[in-house]
Amino acid sequence: MSSTYDVIVIGAGAAGLMCASTAGYRGRSVLVLDHANKPGKKILMSGGGRCNFTNLNSTPANFLSDNPHFCISALKRYTPQDFLELVDRHGIEHEEKAAGQLFCKGSSKEILNLLLTECEWAGAEVRLKTIVNKISGVDHGYQLQTNSGTLTCESLVIACGGLSIPTMGATGFGYDVARQFGLSVLPTRAGLVPFTLYPELKEQLAPLSGVSCPVDVHCNNENFREPMLVTHRGLSGPAMLQISSFWHPGDTIRINLLPSVSVRDRLHEYRKTKPQSHIRHFLENFLPKRFAKAFCELQQWNKPFQYCRNEDLEAIADVLSHWEVRPAGTEGYKTAEVTLGGVDTRDLSSKTMSANNQPGLFFIGEVLDVTGHLGGHNFQWAWASGVAAGQHA
Repeated sequence: MSSTYDVIVIGAGAAGLMCASTAGYRGRSVLVLDHANKPGKKILMSGGGRCNFTNLNSTPANFLSDNPHFCISALKRYTPQDFLELVDRHGIEHEEKAAGQLFCKGSSKEILNLLLTECEWAGAEVRLKTIVNKISGVDHGYQLQTNSGTLTCESLVIACGGLSIPTMGATGFGYDVARQFGLSVLPTRAGLVPFTLYPELKEQLAPLSGVSCPVDVHCNNENFREPMLVTHRGLSGPAMLQISSFWHPGDTIRINLLPSVSVRDRLHEYRKTKPQSHIRHFLENFLPKRFAKAFCELQQWNKPFQYCRNEDLEAIADVLSHWEVRPAGTEGYKTAEVTLGGVDTRDLSSKTMSANNQPGLFFIGEVLDVTGHLGGHNFQWAWASGVAAGQHA
């Protein structure tokens, strides 16, 4: 096996494999290293095993970063349509579920196979079960001490992700490399992650475990209209995952349980037409019966409409439109889909993903302080940042 390469990529995930094939097609000798026994583990589990591989509506507005303009260049130069063309060339059947969200009709394995095939065609080698123990800067490049020997390269690409899902091998290795070479690393936290609840509310909602309903959730001037799922641990589903990236400990989230309904008007109308019915009956028109029953018990709404005064209906409408929940926390990195924060993009070129003050060192994908919304955006960042680095490494 060769020990000298033009480019070494650490991380055989979405961004790393994309970068490797791009660099390989330029005629560069490329080696991808990963400590895992299989490549692309997060790709395989994504989208419920179907891989939500991009979002046709992805724009820079779908990303969080302390330096929000950084992602614009790469995303404009490699678009969802560009990756879709690659998917079509490999004959992968796909479907659009929610607006813009593209999934494999078959399995996530098809996307991983696409990436591995592209690496093979481009002449990029993938080496697994390889642990990098030490990285040193040397003349015109880098030297890596690994469990399988010493490697050298001209360009080194860090594509080993963040801290989310440690059971799949996630570590802070990429942040350590950044710090070693003088780059700043912004504080990290779990993103796109379910909420946990305080014991009292958790117990009250326990009967609703498994129930899902569409809501509009608000926190810190952001809102998402998506389904919410009650679990035995707390609140999950796309709505909660989305808003979790904007939530901070101690914050209250506000949930509109009937976002498509003029609640006040409908309540007054219901009192006129069905005075002997209960609030629960009204809610059953819009929410799952189990949820309607349990929520009325939680709010102690137990009298018929005919006994509800105008101010009672106003108070009910207010709760349904602005139910306030203060989460105890989140489930953390163990179930988080992404890591917020990471390598400070101010220390990188937005065109090449290379470190400003460390020639030949590149950072791509989740290790950077660029985090997408749920729905295929993070994969699009992996493709776009991988191509940007691969064109220059």
